Amino acid sequence: MKNIRNFSIIAHIDHGKSTLADRIIEFCNISMKKNSLNQVLDSMDIEKERGITIKAQTVFLKYKALNNKIYNFNLIDTPGHTDFNYEVNKSLSACEGALLIIDASQGIEAQTISNYYMALDLKIKIIPILNKIDLLYLNLDLIKKEIEKILNIKSEKFIHCSAKTGFGIRNILETIVLEIPAPNGNLSFPLQALIFDSWFNKYVGVIILVRIFNGILNLKDKILLMSTNSIYTVINLGIFLPNSKNCLKLTAGNVGFIIANIKNLNSAKIGDTITLLNNKTNKQLPGFKKIQHQVFSNFFPIDINQYSIAKESLKKLQLNDSSFKYKSTFSKILGLGFRCGFLGLFHMEIIQERLMREFNINLIITAPTVLYKIIKKDNSIIKIDDPTKIPNILLIKYIMEPIALVNLYIPKKYIGLIIKLCFEKRGIQKNIIYYNKYVELIYEIPMSEIIFNFINIIKSITNGYASMNYKFKKYKKSDIVKVDILINKNIIDPLSIMVHRSKSYLLANKIIKKIQKIMLKQMFEISIQASIGKKIILKKNIKALRKNVISKCYGGDITRKHKLLEKQKIGKKKMKKIGLIKIPQEVFLSILKIN
Repeated sequence: MKNIRNFSIIAHIDHGKSTLADRIIEFCNISMKKNSLNQVLDSMDIEKERGITIKAQTVFLKYKALNNKIYNFNLIDTPGHTDFNYEVNKSLSACEGALLIIDASQGIEAQTISNYYMALDLKIKIIPILNKIDLLYLNLDLIKKEIEKILNIKSEKFIHCSAKTGFGIRNILETIVLEIPAPNGNLSFPLQALIFDSWFNKYVGVIILVRIFNGILNLKDKILLMSTNSIYTVINLGIFLPNSKNCLKLTAGNVGFIIANIKNLNSAKIGDTITLLNNKTNKQLPGFKKIQHQVFSNFFPIDINQYSIAKESLKKLQLNDSSFKYKSTFSKILGLGFRCGFLGLFHMEIIQERLMREFNINLIITAPTVLYKIIKKDNSIIKIDDPTKIPNILLIKYIMEPIALVNLYIPKKYIGLIIKLCFEKRGIQKNIIYYNKYVELIYEIPMSEIIFNFINIIKSITNGYASMNYKFKKYKKSDIVKVDILINKNIIDPLSIMVHRSKSYLLANKIIKKIQKIMLKQMFEISIQASIGKKIILKKNIKALRKNVISKCYGGDITRKHKLLEKQKIGKKKMKKIGLIKIPQEVFLSILKIN
């Protein structure tokens, strides 16, 4: 066990985690050709195309150190986007150390600090690494001073490397050997194994990824999952190299996978402790924080005949992404669909793209919303993530909305514009910290203001030099109202939104203008309204197509023309009552694009 090293690679998005993982794998597997690997731990096509990591991956490596000893490395590559903090937290819980990667050209960014403090909280060893030092025109002294000031790490601790060229990889590996502690476990103690990931395989059932903290797990052992008291027999054990390799046992300090004929993913809960049935431990390992879905949206198949296919596809996605949740829903306008919960807007975008790409399903997506708390007049509390489920306004005492603590890192010259933006987003400034060339702004901003294009606006203002991290902090009483969109006095429930009263008119106006541009004219006038409860706050019309019924009338009595016009008027009035309006799917898709 003294020669085992378990570590994760953590960083802000696009700072070179996956590339560094490739170089480490290359170095340890010297039989492979140099640069023959490319994002080897990114298993999905979408990860490779976008250059991002979505799901944490693990690999077992053997490294011969300069002291001629062989060390066993368990390397876990993690995501960098703030939406996937949960994946990072799971991975760090299975490690004794972490490589904190910092882009030498970008310096400290939001997720760098978030991951750094997450690692500190878990009391694991942090090795800071300055990546991309092969780039020209770097001001390393300035970057080092900034890191020293923000993270309180001395500059001589930084390891210089280039994941692209392979420079500094040997130095990193030697530092892992010397500084990251070996696991503290005892082979003679009862088995304690932490489930830190799981996914479903159609051939073998649930595959559980575990870190063994104490004891030994052998093939054919009977295991007990402590949170559910479920009993299973181990039919396969193994490690990832990165391809799976079977083994006869896993011992304290190891990271590996278990297959035990488990058919339901809910039976192998992430954060649960596994022990032996005939030699139980009395103590469960600390689990993880519960998943908090931040964004909710309805997915409706464009072709209603694809509903059953869409349901099966969502089920398959959920089997490989435990942070994604869905349930069936129904809309009078769009029919059967699904209410989905996501970690953030980027997570939602990934799920949508995977449905289109992997299952060829086109969807209508309603405007994303957050989870509100409704305090009713009888003081009962309900949680609402769908505007159509909000109770009658007469029953509501007040509404509470989720507030996020937002950390923004921006160049000093943009501070005025960003403060103005945060004010417009109903933000409350909590702190402002000045560094060498960057400023850290700490704000409390309603979650609903963040999910609508907030980071894109910040990136646009700062020419891409800003970064942001946010997390849920609390619920706060707020003047939130439900705005309904009506077409010819019929409520179109997929277009209903929850919004602060001060912004209700502005957002309703944007939605109605979008509808006016996209909706086709009919033979009768179409009325589009926005309402809060029974109060109409905005009304606009789409004029009717005009047919000139008197074009063939020439000469003769004027009363003939009047009769034709009156007949047309009566016909249009009747048509307005019984006429059906087909709402193009572009209306729903365009709502997502409203800033």
